[in-house]
Amino acid sequence: MKRWSFFSAIAAVGIIIDQITKIAIDRSMQLFDSIPIIEHFFNITYVRNKGAAFSFLSNASWRLPFFITISTIAALVILVAFRRLRDDQRLAHISLAMIFSGAVGNLIDRIRLGEVIDFLDIHWYRHHWPAFNVADSLICVGVFLLAVDMILEEKRLKKGCA
Repeated sequence: MKRWSFFSAIAAVGIIIDQITKIAIDRSMQLFDSIPIIEHFFNITYVRNKGAAFSFLSNASWRLPFFITISTIAALVILVAFRRLRDDQRLAHISLAMIFSGAVGNLIDRIRLGEVIDFLDIHWYRHHWPAFNVADSLICVGVFLLAVDMILEEKRLKKGCA
């Protein structure tokens, strides 16, 4: 039960931060407005993405039900995977909570708006990475931490077998 509380706390904080930042951007900026934060490197730029990463499937007529279904399935799979973890797999607990919160944060946008609010704009002069948001960041960091956990788990298992 304790690890579910830990998971829920991390997920709730991630979802809340994601939604608060998106609402703040939506209320304080006009679509496509941009505020330079670090010249030639980082802006806050308000855009909306109807697709997935790199606007994948943004023009498909069936995109919204598809992304809502995929996000819901992903969230459920994460919960099942979390349930199967051992109590000592703390890094995996954290990473799955982060991935879950990111998936749910973007799912909320898709249900509420039919698209996702993005605003973090990393660039080098005119060369821009696609804008992203807190939920996307949580997913990426969570996947990285999960990969680290898998490597550490493999090493731990090898030590146990040697």
